[in-house]
Amino acid sequence: MPSRKFADGEVVRGRWPGSSLYYEVEVLSHDSNSQLYSVKYKDGTELELKESDIKPLTSFRQRKSGSTSSSPSRRRGSRSRSRSRSPGRPPKGSRPSVSASHQADIKEAKKEARKEMLEIKLTPLVLKPFGNSISRYNGEPEHIERNDVPHKNAQVQRGSFSSQEKFPLSQESCYIPTQYSLHPRREEVKLKEIDSKEEKIVTKGSTSLRTFEVTATQQKDLEFGGVPGVFLITLGLPAFLFLLLLMCKQEEPSLLNFPPPLPALYDLWETRIFGAYLLWFFLQALLYLLPIGKVVEGTPLTDGRRLKYRLNGFYAFILTSALVGASFFWDVELYYVYSHFLQCAFAATVFSVVLSVYLYARALKAPRDELSPASSGNAVYDFFIGRELNPRIGTFDLKYFCELRPGLIGWVVINLVMLLAEMKLQDRTVPSLAMILVNSFQLLYVVDALWNEEALLTTMDIIHDGFGFMLAFGDLVWVPFIYSFQAFYLVSHPNELSWPMASLIIALKLCGFVIFRCANSQKNAFRKNPTDPKLAHLKTIHTATGKSLLVSGWWGFVRHPNYLGDLIMALAWSLPCGFNHILPYFYVIYFTILLVHREARDEHHCRKKYGLAWEKYCQRVPYRIFPYIY
Repeated sequence: MPSRKFADGEVVRGRWPGSSLYYEVEVLSHDSNSQLYSVKYKDGTELELKESDIKPLTSFRQRKSGSTSSSPSRRRGSRSRSRSRSPGRPPKGSRPSVSASHQADIKEAKKEARKEMLEIKLTPLVLKPFGNSISRYNGEPEHIERNDVPHKNAQVQRGSFSSQEKFPLSQESCYIPTQYSLHPRREEVKLKEIDSKEEKIVTKGSTSLRTFEVTATQQKDLEFGGVPGVFLITLGLPAFLFLLLLMCKQEEPSLLNFPPPLPALYDLWETRIFGAYLLWFFLQALLYLLPIGKVVEGTPLTDGRRLKYRLNGFYAFILTSALVGASFFWDVELYYVYSHFLQCAFAATVFSVVLSVYLYARALKAPRDELSPASSGNAVYDFFIGRELNPRIGTFDLKYFCELRPGLIGWVVINLVMLLAEMKLQDRTVPSLAMILVNSFQLLYVVDALWNEEALLTTMDIIHDGFGFMLAFGDLVWVPFIYSFQAFYLVSHPNELSWPMASLIIALKLCGFVIFRCANSQKNAFRKNPTDPKLAHLKTIHTATGKSLLVSGWWGFVRHPNYLGDLIMALAWSLPCGFNHILPYFYVIYFTILLVHREARDEHHCRKKYGLAWEKYCQRVPYRIFPYIY
């Protein structure tokens, strides 16, 4: 079944039957069998139009109105000159400059073409009598004068009328829209040709103007507090990371002991550890390049292209696990990672900064259509948010690779290191129950993400944000060294967990995981095939983009059920650490702030993208993340 393009209640431009004029109409309904839209003009006229006769409002550029009102005192049949501009032409003064001679030719040709009134012959097949005039459209009604001789075709005078000249239909009158026989006059055809030539000239010279307009719009929508905000985040995040790690290593990690003793900068740098980190990064890059796993296409880009991605993250995880297992037989001392944890974090931070500088430098030469929608043209902001949307070296996609590989798989390896470190420092023959739960919960999360790797292609990180410091630092440093914070905390601050308490935590984790996985699976299945019979029970709202919004199932419960499941799981990760200190709950607090902010960004983009349909969705699903709370 073909998907509809325009949503019920959406205001669009509809072509008046038999003419080339488009007027504002409201979409009333859509017939899936005939593929016709029922629309309503501002004067109340209702017609059925094909999809090809409807265009979104954004496809028409603003223009100055040069039309004059026709005087009601004019004699019937008198000719009126139409000075209204063509709907597709930009306003005077906004066009890029063209040659003076060519511009003069265009003006002269248009002047000659408009010396005579444009008229079309309108022959309604079924038309009940209603009086001397028809009022149509939406504030600019057009006057149709009847001929003195009955049964002859009426002449339609095109022109702008004032609101006083509107002739409403009486209640008894009835107008039945049917087929029309319309024959454009030669003058109208000639005028269309002139408009088409002029439009081509305007398009050739308008690239710089469009670039300026896009940049100006993006500068109004700067996120994270704009340039000052991203500047502080860029400097503050690494410092905050090290303060957290230093506090966690204290014997009494209380907020009263803040700030912890700070090491010298040279104590954080070790060339050997930086080399080990490079080895880890390029090992994952090598596994990413292996020709295993299926290849899928991402979402369409602005130029219509769809990039291809190889889904082999789960295979990379299996191979990495095999190498880590082999290291035990090779007597590799994994405890070294824990004893030099700060140096490892510093090495990853230095690498992410270098990578961010490289990404920004290469993006300066990137074509405009390859830049991210979030880029602004400001150097500081674009360094943080990312200027290029999909930076690639050949077929190697840097952003897609960093999203799931070095940081996410590294998170699992670090958790394993912490488990071994706890056994050594606490002189245990087996890990504690709390450490086992933290490792198991987070391992399940990582395996699930890698198994459902394709779902990453529809996230905001991939389709909207560029690849800059925000994602580079987040993927390579923040994820492995902050998301493993509970395991790092338990090494020095063990917590003996009872089995009844452990059972409750496991139940909470499973509850969050079910919500998270079922919501994401439902969303991804609907995006792949909205007509799947398994999804026939789900209710939807059609949008002007041709897509539909789910308003039942998990997505009728709250607007972001996957975020709700994510937060429940985050709480389950922290509970095994006990309640002696708030420090292990930093992740839950941070993650709540992150997802609330991300939800606000989603809300902003969806409101702009789906318009009226999103308003209806919000009315149907009022709660964003937490039911009955937020």
